[in-house]
Amino acid sequence: MTYFDNPVIPGFSPDPSICRVGDDHYLATSSFEYVPGVPLWHSRDLVHWRLIGHALDRPSQLALPDTAAASTGVYAPTLRHHDGLFWLITTVVAGAGNILVTAEDPAGPWSDPVPVGVPGIDPDLAWEEDGTCWCVFSDGGIRGVRIDPKSGELLGDPVPMWSGTGLQYPEGPHLYRIDDWWYLLLSEGGTERGHALSVARSRTLPGPFEAHPANPVLSHRSTNHPVQNTGHGDLVEAQDGTWWMVLLGTRPRGDTPMYHGMGRETFLAPVRWEDGWPLPGPLEPRAQAPALTPHPWPREPDRDDFGSPALAPCWVSLRRSDPEAVRLDERPGHLVLHARADSLDTPGALFVGRRQRDPDCSARTLIEVSDGGRGGLAVRLDEAHHYEVEVADGTVRAVARIGPLSASIAERPVPAGPLRLRIDITTSDVLPPTVISRDPATPPPPGLRAGGPDTLRLGYETDGGAFEVLAELDGRYLTTEVAGGFTGRVLGMYATRGSAAFDWFELRSA
Repeated sequence: MTYFDNPVIPGFSPDPSICRVGDDHYLATSSFEYVPGVPLWHSRDLVHWRLIGHALDRPSQLALPDTAAASTGVYAPTLRHHDGLFWLITTVVAGAGNILVTAEDPAGPWSDPVPVGVPGIDPDLAWEEDGTCWCVFSDGGIRGVRIDPKSGELLGDPVPMWSGTGLQYPEGPHLYRIDDWWYLLLSEGGTERGHALSVARSRTLPGPFEAHPANPVLSHRSTNHPVQNTGHGDLVEAQDGTWWMVLLGTRPRGDTPMYHGMGRETFLAPVRWEDGWPLPGPLEPRAQAPALTPHPWPREPDRDDFGSPALAPCWVSLRRSDPEAVRLDERPGHLVLHARADSLDTPGALFVGRRQRDPDCSARTLIEVSDGGRGGLAVRLDEAHHYEVEVADGTVRAVARIGPLSASIAERPVPAGPLRLRIDITTSDVLPPTVISRDPATPPPPGLRAGGPDTLRLGYETDGGAFEVLAELDGRYLTTEVAGGFTGRVLGMYATRGSAAFDWFELRSA
């Protein structure tokens, strides 16, 4: 018997949608304000996933205005394979609305978007046996309409279908034809701690649908389970005939209300069938693996020396690609960033980063600024919540932005030339929830503290390799429980004045 560790795609990777073609499984996740949009993943065993590209990877497909708020952008894609093509439908909030793209190969290229004239968010695609295509979506409830998927034209008026058990925010619908039934799976209760998955079925479309008598069929609300916010699931039948669900969840830590910094992640749960109903779960941090041949991919490299002509797929930036500001050809073996705004507080700022995928990790880079340049290394949640260590004017400083407050925590003079910046994230000094005392007069054990989910240490390395810590900050302020929104932390490089050249970047598990 073999086991796997959940989540199967760690770090900010919410709203997973999955399809299988032969022995291959493909999965898409939301990207919000980051570009390229809609990461696409490939797996042979449902456990090991590799990033193969993005569905929206060029300006003709996706370009968000600099004024678009954080956590707008690309929401909840649905990925399907039908009639020899991959189909992906999604919502671009503060942009083009609901769009559909197609590809022969999920690694790309993907077509330019076709607008789909439905309101709301979270669109889904399903086909009847005669080829009729349905688009099901969330718009104050779950509705559906027949469409021409090639043109995006609606072939009728949207009609109500089934909107769950009455909890708030019915969303993320997925419609399936399995044997003689149509199944409608949706999330409700909000994507926070009350998140839940419910299912209904009907013999015909658009219904009526009958609800499972024990809905919700999966929820961790009001429990002490280490995985919370469970919902937004999608079903898939593996090549051996077993059924599985991918879904989002979080791993909160710290004191009440507990906090998650890495965002909503992609988890895997088994699905059993009882009396003609799909019942997912249990969802565990360590679980029995599918009885498929294990197919681990090489781990994404920890270090990038910027020797390739293009950035690897793991790199993302904010709202729009900008080849004039993000340069790999200007200085061989370096990534050179040219500032677009004078602060990471500004939505138009230039930032290039990677998702935090390990709770304990260390980010390092070698930076050089000249001619009045300013740049550095940052941990970003949104424009109002980020920590950074930066170099400018012969000084290295640690900066924190928390809501309306921004402060330079500490600074030191440094000689001109390259400097190694470093940010460590650690959970080792945070009390596990099971031992946090409710008595404020009882101090935590020595060396441990109650509070946020982790500690971030910001600083630089000396020529001898010593880590000079400029600031030690509580990680709770870079979580959605404090900041709001739908994303997770991204660690990376930025320039906010002139230009900054980065020789390499490294993100390692601690």
